[in-house]
Amino acid sequence: MAEKESMFSKSNIKLLKDPLNDNNPITVQVLGICSALAVTVQVKPAIVMAIGVTVVVAFSNLIISLIRNFIPNRIRIIVQLVIVAALVILVDLTLKAYSYDISKQLSVFVGLIITNCIVMGRIEAFALANKPWPSFLDGIGNGAGYGFILIVVSVIRELLGSGKLMGFEILGHKAKTISESTGLYTIGY
Repeated sequence: MAEKESMFSKSNIKLLKDPLNDNNPITVQVLGICSALAVTVQVKPAIVMAIGVTVVVAFSNLIISLIRNFIPNRIRIIVQLVIVAALVILVDLTLKAYSYDISKQLSVFVGLIITNCIVMGRIEAFALANKPWPSFLDGIGNGAGYGFILIVVSVIRELLGSGKLMGFEILGHKAKTISESTGLYTIGY
């Protein structure tokens, strides 16, 4: 009888931890750069975007993994896009219902999660070949890795750009206003 793998085995923990550093979607795989620069001027929208991308990647991975054996190969991408689009619409509607101001601030970038390379990349590279639980964890890990970089970059950009952090005065009037270019400096370009 085959041994059953624990829900949080070493290999499953690796799925959560690797994207935070060793295989980060932004810094190592260089995916999602455009949205990362666009939403990192302030911390609050960066946190919201990080949560949104994490939810979409995790649940799209889970759903695709559950139905992967029933998807004809010739319509695979279309099915994936429909599932991702449905999840993005749910995230967008939830955001509009509970945090309308941030929803307006993120505007088009939430909708662009549909085309984010991280989402489609994880579906193609992982969810189509793995079981649902590891696929879900892979989505959580990659969303968290993306979110970690968003938050780090947004903290630096908000501090240097306005001298504030989440609305609280930190650096006062001594801060130089360089927020537009700080995003590029922060990720090393």
